[in-house]
Amino acid sequence: MRYLFVHQNFPGQFLHFVRHLHEQGGHEIVFISEANAGEIPGVRRAVYRVPRLPSSATHPHLREFEYGLLRAEAVATAAKTLKGLGYVPDIIIGHHGWGELLNLVDVFPGCPILGYFEFFYHTDRNDVGFDPEFPPSPDLAAAVRVKNAINLQALSLPNGYGQTPTQFQKSTYPGWAQDRISLLREGVNLELCQPDGQARRRNLVINGVKISPRDALVTYVARNLEPYRGFHSVMRALPRILDERKDAQVILVGGDQVSYGAPPPDRGSWKDIMLKELEGKLDLSRIHFVGKVAYDDFRNLLKRSDAHLYLTYPFVASWSLREAMATGCPIIGSDTAPVSEFITDGVTGRLVPFLEPDRIAETVLELLEDRKQARRLGQGARGYAEAELSLQDYLQRYDALVRDVVSQNRL
Repeated sequence: MRYLFVHQNFPGQFLHFVRHLHEQGGHEIVFISEANAGEIPGVRRAVYRVPRLPSSATHPHLREFEYGLLRAEAVATAAKTLKGLGYVPDIIIGHHGWGELLNLVDVFPGCPILGYFEFFYHTDRNDVGFDPEFPPSPDLAAAVRVKNAINLQALSLPNGYGQTPTQFQKSTYPGWAQDRISLLREGVNLELCQPDGQARRRNLVINGVKISPRDALVTYVARNLEPYRGFHSVMRALPRILDERKDAQVILVGGDQVSYGAPPPDRGSWKDIMLKELEGKLDLSRIHFVGKVAYDDFRNLLKRSDAHLYLTYPFVASWSLREAMATGCPIIGSDTAPVSEFITDGVTGRLVPFLEPDRIAETVLELLEDRKQARRLGQGARGYAEAELSLQDYLQRYDALVRDVVSQNRL
């Protein structure tokens, strides 16, 4: 088959499936993206460039939508070049978040488009208004409604089909749209991410931080250290954890930028804000901000962790949660819908209230003390990953979904 993938940050969510198709053989694979250094054997790339940024004269709420339309035009131009060279795909696969797919129906009419639907925004639920510490601004509702403009355009495309990786994400979409979106649970490489029974017997070094076998290691991972991922709640839990466990070391992985939500005031970082708030209450010699780390270091950190914290607003769950489960981490997760879809309290991890640092600290301390429970939860997490998150099973389901979409489109 001829596959056309589209994602501004090559290869995006499609790395494993593209590799899988190349290994299958017999497919012609083309990928449209912005320029970067990525490369996958067997994949031809067509690069597009957005000619300009949204105009400063555009209404602020509409700038994201305008940027999506600019991307759609640039991708369509690249696609027309491919068509002129004789390339016509059997299926187009991409991510709807950036608007890139919107105009491809005009270039390849009749070709099915399998789009990745990540999240549908609401003004009165999920992430909006979840955290009382950051109440919505008076004009937020209007901005949130407009954020769905690309979503709504994508849902109206002819020959359009959808996929999403979790039931929670699917549930955010209107009832009328859910029938068009297939649940395709993403998989983890269970060989790369697997428990290591010897990890706690060795020294661990991450970005210059050394953890010895004598240390009790508490870990937290996010793309960026910010409230959407519970960074403020984690930081407020640390004084009690460090006070009651003198052998505890804490490693926090993540950058100082903002991925989701509002930026911190005064152009600072959330890390600086929390350190100022907790000044004098933390033993900073045992708290290690290691920034962003290499993937091998990330995996080694999970394998060594004695208690791993994963918190999130009711929003899209991070890949790191799946990888932590596959690695057999004892996980303390927030009792929010994206996390409870993966973690059953007392079986595959522990669930704690997102907004209660004392409960977070109490549960971390319980797992550090009760190593039998921690091992059982880690084994439960690994068992869940083996049953539900296998990369090979995911790829087979992906193949089946593509076959189904193509056959439906031909009817």
